Amino acid sequence: MNYVLDFSDGSKEQTDLLGGKGANLAEMTKLRLPVPTGFTITTEACLDYLQKKDYVSENLDVEIRQHIQRMETRKNKLFGSVKNPLLVSVRSGSKFSMPGMMDTILNLGLNDETVFGLIEKTGDARFAYDCYRRLLQMFGDVVCGIDKNRFEDQLDFYKSKKNYRSDTELTAEDWQELVRVFKDIFLEVTHKPFPQDPYEQLKLAVEAVFRSWNNRRAITYRRLHGISDSLGTAVNIQEMVFGNFGSQSGTGVAFTRNPATGEKGIFGEFLLNAQGEDVVAGIRTPQPISELETLMPEVYQEFLRLSELLERHYKDMQDIEFTIENRQLYLLQTRNGKRTAKSAFKVCIQLVEEGIISKEEAIQRISPSMITQLLHPVFEPEQLKRAEVFAKGLPASPGAASGKIYFTAEQAKKASDAGEKVILVRQETSPEDIEGMVVSEAIVTSRGGMTSHAAVVARGMGVCCVAGCEEVQVDEFLEQATAGTVTLRQGDTISVDGTTGTIYRGSIPYVEGDEWQLLETITNWGKEIAKIGVKANAETPSDIKTALKLGAQGIGLARTEHMFFGEQRIFEMRKMILAQDEESLMAPLNKLKEFQKEDFRTMFELLQDKPCTIRLLDPPLHEFLPQIEEEIKHLANETQRTVAQIKHRIAELHEQNPMLGHRGCRLAVTTPQIYEMQVAAIIESAMAVSQESGVAIVPEIMIPLIGSKEELVWLRERLVQTIEQIFETEQQQIPYKIGTMLEIPRACLTADKIAEASDFFSFGTNDLTQLTYGFSRDDSVKFIGVYEERKLLKSDPFQHIDEEGVGALMTIAVDKIRSFDSDIKIGVCGEVGGDPQSIRFLQKLGVDYISCSPYRIPAAILTIAQEIL
Repeated sequence: MNYVLDFSDGSKEQTDLLGGKGANLAEMTKLRLPVPTGFTITTEACLDYLQKKDYVSENLDVEIRQHIQRMETRKNKLFGSVKNPLLVSVRSGSKFSMPGMMDTILNLGLNDETVFGLIEKTGDARFAYDCYRRLLQMFGDVVCGIDKNRFEDQLDFYKSKKNYRSDTELTAEDWQELVRVFKDIFLEVTHKPFPQDPYEQLKLAVEAVFRSWNNRRAITYRRLHGISDSLGTAVNIQEMVFGNFGSQSGTGVAFTRNPATGEKGIFGEFLLNAQGEDVVAGIRTPQPISELETLMPEVYQEFLRLSELLERHYKDMQDIEFTIENRQLYLLQTRNGKRTAKSAFKVCIQLVEEGIISKEEAIQRISPSMITQLLHPVFEPEQLKRAEVFAKGLPASPGAASGKIYFTAEQAKKASDAGEKVILVRQETSPEDIEGMVVSEAIVTSRGGMTSHAAVVARGMGVCCVAGCEEVQVDEFLEQATAGTVTLRQGDTISVDGTTGTIYRGSIPYVEGDEWQLLETITNWGKEIAKIGVKANAETPSDIKTALKLGAQGIGLARTEHMFFGEQRIFEMRKMILAQDEESLMAPLNKLKEFQKEDFRTMFELLQDKPCTIRLLDPPLHEFLPQIEEEIKHLANETQRTVAQIKHRIAELHEQNPMLGHRGCRLAVTTPQIYEMQVAAIIESAMAVSQESGVAIVPEIMIPLIGSKEELVWLRERLVQTIEQIFETEQQQIPYKIGTMLEIPRACLTADKIAEASDFFSFGTNDLTQLTYGFSRDDSVKFIGVYEERKLLKSDPFQHIDEEGVGALMTIAVDKIRSFDSDIKIGVCGEVGGDPQSIRFLQKLGVDYISCSPYRIPAAILTIAQEIL
């Protein structure tokens, strides 16, 4: 097996074998661009080395020597020569770009003798000793693990002693003296002299680059970016060209477009009389590349020509490293440049408009995470580096916000009304906290998972949220939150990053994401391809408007329980729950009906002819009753009851396991008047809007938690009877549909029978996952991470559909429904409807639409289009 390939023998397609850098060097060599000669040691050699531990095989050593000899022949130089030495760089290069994560060594091949050969060849002793000290410094750091600050401190001390302000002021004698100092450091730390044999240097350097694949920062970077640990890194051995060879030389990095804004035109920096690490290390302040046009106009024009050639060849914005040696331009690397979300969108649109790529190619280059970054605020990067971390939790809803902390919804709302920016910090939120949640810049909970109440509501509102932050102890009585030794009190300021799950002390400036036009262009291209509809989980006017703006084709889940909060509504809801007879039940229900009609009317007016699926009341009634003593007393006063009576009713409604208890359709079976009220409000609102607007409104009424055909038939008959009575009274009719959610395993297994009484179906994957696994989605956060770490779960099933279990039930249900009626509409309205990984499964499953939080809609559209492509 050959472990080494010349640049001239590879191509850009061989990124698995040659790594991204090696493949692109090979491609540029084929294009006859000014690339210093060299060869690539493949990723297979790295994996072989890592498996055998600290050993470079004899065969690899022979291959390396053979390729060095070819370089010597081509360049008429000798590796280790004291007259005309060949010097090389040793650079890592994995399949995926990992900038700065692995190691590089420059000027390899220099020693106490070849440094004289470099002086003789160049006539510049200062340059030669500068190169030698760089090799000692980089080799000591990368190969031997010597703290690079040992070298930097000596350099700084020497400059201070000589009153030098810049490295460029050092003379040949100065660098020669520092070479002696650096060699002493090497000997002191390693107890060995710096290796003088160039081939020994090369072998040790190659092994060090192989090992750097598993250094801590590389491993962390791969985990953050989902890069496999099994790929390994290639090693590129390349003839040195020298940017530190005087004032007519230099080095730099440039992008063919602005990586921050996407603006077309060369964007980059360079340093005169420098090598590559000088630009990266920030030791000297680089100049804008535009200034190169004045200093070396012919080099600048050549760079522009080559940049345009590379961008058109690779059909993407390029990140190019270059060196100028005596006014001769060399290209050391090109790769698709990393960029901000805004830049990614803008560059894709520009490339389509310029005819370089198609719309389909553009869609495939946008990731869901880019959409998140584009829409949500992000903290200013430089300020973030200096921020103090308070705690970390689950990144439940993306975005960034700063504000003063409050521990109850009432306090948060009061502070917001006074003009403060507030952040609601709770052990966990409940529907009762909605008024505090809607005014908050961010929400933090110490309990709950990614699909907890706080997380779901926050995503729906586009508010950033960190959930399950268990290291934070929230004491609402003392009005404080503690993490470790740090305690924050009410009114203290924190900053919340819902994209990373990090909470910081103090305020951090942030930048709003508002590039709607860029997003709309890409989303519209995705809609042209997508075959599955994308709707929104939304019920408030602001959420619906946001959803429509982001491309929603309708509402797939309007949760009516969210409409019963607010001071007046919750009071009538509580009166209804406390009712002891039909008369006392109907009075609050009639008032609630008017509130509901107001809500539904607004929804239908906003949506017009777009579909709207409204889920009838789902949670158990105890969630609407007060828990705090003061609120219980207030309710008792308002309803002419005693505190004891209220507490007795709360105790009556208490359930050991509410998830499996008296909720959803079960609530309607025992108290059908609730669903009858809601359905009447839906139909009457739809009739009114249809009549006024002339648009045919077809409401879709969805009954939750159905487990059997018998339940659905019983409820449907009563709801149809209610609707028919309205039609008779109003002397008009409108079309409507009554369907159900599939969220109980039994319903999936008997879906063909339930289909006899249902006009449509929607999978509620949150509850279906809970009931299939027996996991509580709020409590499982305590152990899910351990399960994933110990590989007992591939991933959190509340984040990605469990295809083997939950997915199997869904497949059974779809097959049974389609066997009964192939035209019945089937959707998905659980939170996984917005998860790209889950969407791929749902597309194969053959559902008609997915429904997700408004801010996840563009990513869903994009994922569907990408999967088709």
